[in-house]
Amino acid sequence: MEYEGLHWIDTIIVVASVLFAIGVGIYFAKKQNSTEAYFAASGNIPAWAVGMSMFATIISSVTFLAYPGSSYAGNWILLVQGMMVPLVLLGVIGFIVPLYRKVIRLSTYEYFERRFGAFARFYSSVAFVLEHFSKMGTILYLLAMAMVAFTGGMDIVWIIVGVGVAVIILTYFGGMEAIIWMDVVQGFLLIIGGLLAVVVIFYLTDGGPSAIMDIAMRDHKIDFGPYAWDFTQLTFIVMVFNGIFYALQKYGTDQSIVQRYLTARSDKEAKKASYLGILLSVPTWALFMFVGTCLYAYYQINAGELPAGLKSDEVFPHFIATEMPIGITGLVIAALIAGAISSIDADVNCISAVVVEDYYARFRPKATDKQRLLVGKVSVIVVGIGAILIALLYVSWGGEGVLGTLFGLYAILSAGIVGIFVLGLFSRRANWQGLYIGIAAAILFTAYAVLTTTKYGSGPDAGLILDLEDWNFKHHTYMLGVYSHLIVLVVGYVASFFFKSAPVDKELTIYGYLEEKRKAKKNS
Repeated sequence: MEYEGLHWIDTIIVVASVLFAIGVGIYFAKKQNSTEAYFAASGNIPAWAVGMSMFATIISSVTFLAYPGSSYAGNWILLVQGMMVPLVLLGVIGFIVPLYRKVIRLSTYEYFERRFGAFARFYSSVAFVLEHFSKMGTILYLLAMAMVAFTGGMDIVWIIVGVGVAVIILTYFGGMEAIIWMDVVQGFLLIIGGLLAVVVIFYLTDGGPSAIMDIAMRDHKIDFGPYAWDFTQLTFIVMVFNGIFYALQKYGTDQSIVQRYLTARSDKEAKKASYLGILLSVPTWALFMFVGTCLYAYYQINAGELPAGLKSDEVFPHFIATEMPIGITGLVIAALIAGAISSIDADVNCISAVVVEDYYARFRPKATDKQRLLVGKVSVIVVGIGAILIALLYVSWGGEGVLGTLFGLYAILSAGIVGIFVLGLFSRRANWQGLYIGIAAAILFTAYAVLTTTKYGSGPDAGLILDLEDWNFKHHTYMLGVYSHLIVLVVGYVASFFFKSAPVDKELTIYGYLEEKRKAKKNS
């Protein structure tokens, strides 16, 4: 089916959604008179709104497009990562949240410095910035790729620039308060968009839901395998390990989530928000996996022809553009844009907070709050432009295997910071000397793994940057981040025994939390 562009009704819906986002930013502009207001909404946001914001930040256009693309081409194995999030966090979020609310002012990485010194703060904040620049670029690219299909061939560069500028305006003027309330709206839009997609596919498919499920079961589309104990391929066990560390990294060391702990009115409210964000995420990931499965069955049953050379990431956008009714198309596209904006605006704000707290304030400790706020706003513009440039780089690369790229970059750029966090939280014996040895070991390992798996050149002349033959890194890319975390944790802990340790402040470890809990229970 040929497609020439959006219907005017759909265009109005899409444009209105973008203008609404910009309007929200401008509406909240008058309240952004301090760094606390700009980056933490003055700690006055209700729990349900903070939870929806966490959810919308994690669920982005990656979920909206790449998850359906992944399940369309294969099965649900990538959902295993998300399934680990509640399994890991429901037991530990209860002490992670009060820890941060107690020991940091704004930056997550202030905790790392208080526990292990300035280098630990610098190292972990740089890892966060690098990872999230790659993430923002990926999200912008995925959105733009879809919009090209929807608009009948609009220049992808202008789409990236346009959405990027809208994000900059929202974030620059509205600060964290505008971001959170936009996330609330965008979170609901994401869920509605996914549900609408499923309903439409059910309606258009000959035989309806039962026929779809028959095809899905026949072709093993709703499956999480392969289940072999094999770390060289994308297997269930690889995604389990990756998911465990993803959960700890996201809710324990990621500024975009930790910063939201600070926006809640109390520790109790922040915990409620975290539980809500966690419990909403997994069903939504599953929903969009199911969209991909439904699309697979739809094109099998209805014998619909897909354009030659269409990538799996592009199947859902193609369906939206060619098969969905007028009006519904606009709503689904608005949900897609909402997903992108809700994730990117959070990253732009949080990277700017890191710039102010971890770098500017260090070199200008006597700077006034007004000066810090100005630097924060300028950083928003610079970071937003940086995200646009990264997305344009994706365009030049062709965007091959975008979801794999995202997870691969996470694995490489996470830089073992979960190992630092776990070591600091659970070990009173660990010290900065041991940790730095652990970090050095992780850096050496990462360099080895990257160099022995990265090719240069093209075609038959392509070769590895460093070819050690049988000694090349053979395991799946997703395991690289897992190994870096474990190396920091194990090497850092063992090495700490070779150095004298100063007494560790209990409030920086889980043992301080447990002691306070015992005292509170005794007094009650």
